[in-house]
Amino acid sequence: MAFSDFHGNAEVIRRLREMLAHQRFPQAVVLAGPTGSGKYTLALMLAKAMNCLSPPTTDGLPDFCGKCSNCLRIAQAEDLEARVAEAVEARENLRETDKKETRLFVQTHPDVLIIPPDPPQLMIKVDQVRRVIETIYYRPGDAKERVYIFTDSAFMKEAANSLLKVLEEPPDFATIFLLAENPGELLPTIRSRSMIVSLAALSVEELESYLVKHRPDWTAKQRALVARLAEGAVGRARSFDLAAYTAARAHALTILNSALRTADHSDLFKITETYRAGVEGREKTERLLRTLYSLLQDLTFLNSGTPDLVRNTDIHPDLKRLAEAADFAWITAAADRLAEVERGMRRNLLRSLSLDAFATAMER
Repeated sequence: MAFSDFHGNAEVIRRLREMLAHQRFPQAVVLAGPTGSGKYTLALMLAKAMNCLSPPTTDGLPDFCGKCSNCLRIAQAEDLEARVAEAVEARENLRETDKKETRLFVQTHPDVLIIPPDPPQLMIKVDQVRRVIETIYYRPGDAKERVYIFTDSAFMKEAANSLLKVLEEPPDFATIFLLAENPGELLPTIRSRSMIVSLAALSVEELESYLVKHRPDWTAKQRALVARLAEGAVGRARSFDLAAYTAARAHALTILNSALRTADHSDLFKITETYRAGVEGREKTERLLRTLYSLLQDLTFLNSGTPDLVRNTDIHPDLKRLAEAADFAWITAAADRLAEVERGMRRNLLRSLSLDAFATAMER
């Protein structure tokens, strides 16, 4: 693996490698971009390039070998979800008193520390930042550069203020990466002490060409659909659960048809009664709501005369029939009703009844 394996944003990658080549890489970098845009992957690649024991050059710029001990140990953190799950499990196995004082970290290399948001609040906490402060001023042992990767921009107030102390006078041998979907979530004082690097969304054509190589099991129509639904994020496209989405979309279409085109709700009730309580039911309902929002957005595009923006292109005839029955006022009201369903989920209202109420309240 090398920088050439990073898909898209070639100019951004080139500029970062040029900074490495001239030893002018900043001590703090905000990597900004939507979920799945490759922020974490890029941060690990840069960590490898900084610490590779046999660094090659490609196109005249620094790269990483992917084979030395430093590269291999850093690469063990690539599956972030699995590493975080291991850290959570390890904490759960501690004594109750130790559990409360233990914070989540991922560390597969002694000089590369990854800081994920700590559950249950899923925020970066002050004790996690204190760990960074305690170690950042010690010179690296096995690496050339200490690297710290904050995988989320959701900082508790005290944690954000503590991080500022490090950013004011960071050591020359350490680099901090802050990953953010929206850099505006970070304190202005943190942003002012960091270089912001934005990863742009990829075009539908770029994602389709990527999926031809990485998802040959999908048909051309399926690849076109996922490329549009991924919203420019290559990671989201690669890991897209097409089967789960199409199942949710079939249910969403039944709900919309029940509200717009038929007075017979028997099919609606058969579907909604499958949305039950529990974690699995919650995930299923959340997926359905996201899909309903996506379909409502497509109906808006059709009614506004911009069919090129429609994402669910493979069901265009179905969408067109629904659009003929739904005006802008109805779509706006439906979106507001969906927001009520979401609020009801947070209050643990029965999901099946909430979905039934949504469909029947939106009858034409």
